[in-house]
Amino acid sequence: MAIAKRHLEELEERRRRLALAGGGDKLDKRRQKGLMTARERLDGLFQQDTVQELNTHARHECTNFDLAGKELPGDGVIAATGYIGGRPVTAISQDFTVMAGTLGRCHADKILTAMDFAHSTGTPLVAFKDSGGARIQEGVDALSGYGKVFYKNVLLSGLVPQIAVICGPCAGGAAYSPALMDFVIMTRDNAHMFITGPQVIKAVTGRETSMDEIGSPDIHATVSGNAHFVVDNDQQAVALVQRLLSYLPLNNTEDPPHQFPPDLDLEPDPGMDELVPDESTAPLDSRMVIRRLVDHGDFLEVHEGFARNLIVGFARIGGVVIGIIANQPMEKAGALDIDASDKGARFIRFCNVFNIPLVTLVDVPGFLPGVEQERGAIIRHGAKMLFAYGATTVPKLTVVMRKAYGGSYLAMCSREMGADLVFAWPCAEIAVMGAEGAVSVLYRNELKEAEDPKEKRSELADEYRRVFASPYMSAGRGYITDVIAPSETRGTLILALRKLITKRQERPPKKHGNNPL
Repeated sequence: MAIAKRHLEELEERRRRLALAGGGDKLDKRRQKGLMTARERLDGLFQQDTVQELNTHARHECTNFDLAGKELPGDGVIAATGYIGGRPVTAISQDFTVMAGTLGRCHADKILTAMDFAHSTGTPLVAFKDSGGARIQEGVDALSGYGKVFYKNVLLSGLVPQIAVICGPCAGGAAYSPALMDFVIMTRDNAHMFITGPQVIKAVTGRETSMDEIGSPDIHATVSGNAHFVVDNDQQAVALVQRLLSYLPLNNTEDPPHQFPPDLDLEPDPGMDELVPDESTAPLDSRMVIRRLVDHGDFLEVHEGFARNLIVGFARIGGVVIGIIANQPMEKAGALDIDASDKGARFIRFCNVFNIPLVTLVDVPGFLPGVEQERGAIIRHGAKMLFAYGATTVPKLTVVMRKAYGGSYLAMCSREMGADLVFAWPCAEIAVMGAEGAVSVLYRNELKEAEDPKEKRSELADEYRRVFASPYMSAGRGYITDVIAPSETRGTLILALRKLITKRQERPPKKHGNNPL
């Protein structure tokens, strides 16, 4: 016998109410503002007809205050699985139309179900955050829910990639879940993220402030560094998640999605030689170098607005997925400072846990000098770069483009810090300090006695570069694998990456190292 019609009608009615979420009027208002609904975000993220929900009909059990007996469709969150580019992904999407997307016990359980699924299946986790925070009516149950989510974020860390998309408010304790994930994307149209809002800050400190000043996407992308990407709207956020995942493995046991071409293109690029200024003091735009090195000029920069003196991001070279770390002489002369060290170390560690080879492009005059840097613990922060490179086991290639002075030479993945191969351009300078500074120390008397101190300084500086800072001197001592022309860099890296792709390196057994946090 066929199933009774009433059962199918009940199923259809329940699905209709779930789709309506907080009501048709609320959904329409969001669309009028250019915002996607919670379901539309998932439908846009996943390939058509691949979405399957988890705990679809879960209901809250709260009997407190005004929630007793009240229907909350989906309890304000959708948990689902689907495919992106033919690969499985797990996602959650908070629904602001239902109780402002607030988190209670059932809401948290649905998120945890998705996180458990990502854990057991080894699939990336994407979380669309759009919530008013803890559901006050559920009291300590809400706090417990947050604690369980945070704990699971930590367990998933280094196991599967975790991407948070802040597409609405993310306030109070809720902000810590994105902070525990690998990448944070914020939408400029609707997102705010903060621990304490303007009213609380005024009440406690007496200082007047605004939401834009403390929690806007631009602030988090440029000042605090909490956001890795800022996009204009939900649609761009969905597209960015898809692009980001195209560079990442599903989990820590897999290789990234390399795209090996049938033939290797090892032809020199004469245009690269033209990029390098004749004067060693003239800045070189590292972004222009990167675009010529990577396949099709396609580079996904991470943390673009934060610590702009260091560039990090994903690309492919010869089809091999890589993480790039490059000094940017166009900002602070490319010197490493506190923020750049944090930015670089975090990115390096992410690439290591997910088996992504590292290519480091060096043009660094040193660590940024200054009272603020010293008092701000540049020693500890700079050590994070050393620790990150020293702890990695993925293939590591380094290209010394021009300057590489002092401790910053080591911090940018020298041979001593575990680089598998180190190449240098013929104009590279590798030394304890820059030529001008070294001359002032080494040739103080000669400068005093010179008829023309400026000319003498220039002459001695050139001599210092030739004798003490030459890449051939470093190569002669085995610190540099080879000296190559800039035009040969892409072909050299393609061959080296292919040969290192099978690298395996074991470390002494231990829980983990003690990173200088």
